[in-house]
Amino acid sequence: MAVPKSNEMTIPILKALSDGEDHVRAELVDRITDHFNLTPEDQALTLPNSNTSYLKIRVGWAAFALTKADLATETDRGALRITDEGRQFLATNPTGKLGRAELKQFESFRRWSSETARRAVAKRPAGVLDVAPHESAEEEATPPEQIQTAFLELQEKLIADLRAKLATTDPFRFEKIVLNLLKAMGYGGPHEGAAQVTQKTGDHGVDGFINEDRLGLNVIYVQAKRWKNNIGRVEIQNFVGALAGKKANKGIFITTSDFHDNAHDYAAGLHQKVILVDGRRLAELMIEHGIGVAEEYAYSIKKIDSDYFDEA
Repeated sequence: MAVPKSNEMTIPILKALSDGEDHVRAELVDRITDHFNLTPEDQALTLPNSNTSYLKIRVGWAAFALTKADLATETDRGALRITDEGRQFLATNPTGKLGRAELKQFESFRRWSSETARRAVAKRPAGVLDVAPHESAEEEATPPEQIQTAFLELQEKLIADLRAKLATTDPFRFEKIVLNLLKAMGYGGPHEGAAQVTQKTGDHGVDGFINEDRLGLNVIYVQAKRWKNNIGRVEIQNFVGALAGKKANKGIFITTSDFHDNAHDYAAGLHQKVILVDGRRLAELMIEHGIGVAEEYAYSIKKIDSDYFDEA
């Protein structure tokens, strides 16, 4: 048989998770292969000009959809685990497809969909019509609009995947990734010592530093926390204390999670310049500057060159 669509995989994946165990993506691929009796030829099918299999991509999107509906959650080691909401849904004996239209019955999915649409509007260039990121084919979206929608969805999934990956990264490696990002953004310089992780030297409260400019006229200190819980005011206060101990007036606090409002309020009132970067913003910057990501495939969209035909 042909490789099933991701909306056909969603319920079988959720049923596979019903044993309460954590399942990594490779295990879910095996479960789907067995469930649909996929042949080796089915499993070998890949996207055009890509080594990525349809099977793995569709399992990944089905798993992503389950997490956005809060029917499953991703663990610290990147595995998938069923939630109480997922168990309650399975108790209704669902059958058939569980795609975007069906997932809108869940408040968490609707909330995520609305937030994605809001971000798309915020990033939309002036003069461009508002295209909902989750506009369906039935609503007669034009091909350019469908491409825009697909691109936004790919970005959202990549952000989620990056955050999950960072959450399971070795803490010392995470600090090095953060400094690599800052260097890619133009901080530091070519000389040795422009950016360093300081944790292993016992620098309490500071995980690293980077020169603000190529000459090293000013230093920015960095706190990089691979945390699951949100960061509050107390953690920012401790960081500010560490900055004071170094007679520094600039710092960046980066986390894989998020910040409480009281952390933002406290940072905004400081005389030092302390920038807070949450997990989503960190992932967006990594994508923008090519840190930890690689181009998988690209499409070149062409149009008629009217000037060429108008030449005498």
